[in-house]
Amino acid sequence: MPAARESLLDAAFAALDRRPWPRVKMSEVAAAAGVSRQTLYNEFGSKEGLARALVRREADAYLRGVERALAGVSGAAAPRERLAAAAVWTVRSATENPLVRAVLTGSWNERLPTSVRTTPPGEPEPLPAPGELIGEARDRAVRLLEGDWPPGAVELPLACEVVARLALSYVVASAPVADVARMVRTVLA
Repeated sequence: MPAARESLLDAAFAALDRRPWPRVKMSEVAAAAGVSRQTLYNEFGSKEGLARALVRREADAYLRGVERALAGVSGAAAPRERLAAAAVWTVRSATENPLVRAVLTGSWNERLPTSVRTTPPGEPEPLPAPGELIGEARDRAVRLLEGDWPPGAVELPLACEVVARLALSYVVASAPVADVARMVRTVLA
């Protein structure tokens, strides 16, 4: 059922783009995904379950994007450039995806599925809090840049923390995305 699950999540994301989450109908999501409403309920249990799975998917996609940015366009890219690319990805992702922005900042508005902020009893894996998600991005940066970090430079964990928090500040107080890359290069120079 993985294909149906992804189709349902895609349909839910598209519906959220058109209308606020409280007005999204489960029957519309199922129809858009080409499955029955019962299949949707079998997969997610409830509208809240669908919302939680959707937010989790978008948060995971954000983290995979961080990893792609850190891998660099070319393997020879300087670690500083790769960190700048991860910061740009963070700002772009949060600008383009309201769920990523909400998870990164903790700012949920009435258009989004706000019930996902609390973990129901028995939920195996709670959604990450803003600090946890940005912390996961930082930790991935440390792991991926470890072997390439120049000796004598500021400590890698500290550099990754500064870049993650700098990117988050650009999400909260928006500015041109090119500015975040320039700022990262300046801070790490």
